[in-house]
Amino acid sequence: MKVLVTGGAGFIGANLVRELLDAGVAEEVVILDDLSTGDRSNIVDDSRAELIEGSILDRTLLASACRGTTSIVHLAAVPSVPRSLEDPLRSHHANATGTVHVLEAARDTGTHVIVASSSSVYGSNPALPKHEGLGTRPRSPYAASKLATEAYALAYGASFDLDVLAFRFFNVFGPLQRAGHAYAAVIPAFVSAAMAGVPLTVHGDGSQTRDFTFVGSVTSVIADAIRRRVVSDQPVNLAFGERTSLLELIELLEVAFGRELVRQHVAPRSGDVRDSQADNSVLRALCPECDPVPLAEGLKRTIAWFEASEAR
Repeated sequence: MKVLVTGGAGFIGANLVRELLDAGVAEEVVILDDLSTGDRSNIVDDSRAELIEGSILDRTLLASACRGTTSIVHLAAVPSVPRSLEDPLRSHHANATGTVHVLEAARDTGTHVIVASSSSVYGSNPALPKHEGLGTRPRSPYAASKLATEAYALAYGASFDLDVLAFRFFNVFGPLQRAGHAYAAVIPAFVSAAMAGVPLTVHGDGSQTRDFTFVGSVTSVIADAIRRRVVSDQPVNLAFGERTSLLELIELLEVAFGRELVRQHVAPRSGDVRDSQADNSVLRALCPECDPVPLAEGLKRTIAWFEASEAR
């Protein structure tokens, strides 16, 4: 089996490439990434993984990358809410228009397509846990572009009989997710600050909650979905129903580090949602054997990766 992973040099993509090869799901993985947010150093040193450097907006290059593939995992995007607030058009072109290009390339070859959406599409809808039947209320251009991503995928499935699966990711974390930049996600930002001995920056009062999902749990589900060519005519939450506040997250990190961590509270971020928790019943029905890594264990593995990276 040959799999194309767009955005395969990014955090989730690079972990997925390893999973596909290590689990024997794919004999060959093609990575299409323009390295705008991904990193060449993330790519596994394996002759079965081929990097094509370029953009999904280059339709000729995309068609070439798709040739001979049985599955496409579309992860390429301009990530993060703050990035989209600074440059909404860039998010739209990469996340919405880019998805249409991927779907068009898949339609030409009849390839199975998995696309990455986001829990941010639920936005200001206060209901918990978030189930796929809820109305969506995006609060940022990023969330709107991800809603377009999944809507286009499902529309292509209905219109062109394309095998599609749209996963909504919830606060994925783990090895290869770097800190040290303005758009860093909360767990790598906290881990990096803790290792540097500086206060952890908490936006707001810290009582906001998230359904943190270890990247290994995500890649295991995607690999299983590729192996069995899983499809769905509705979006699917890819998370496991845990709800953890930022303050509780810090307490878990204090246990992992074995010391108290200083917090510095700042103003809440524009576009962020207050609470997030997945209803995972649809996921469990589609992938009944999925077994998530517990949050505390995932944090330990993440810290170990940071420590190993610092030692190099």
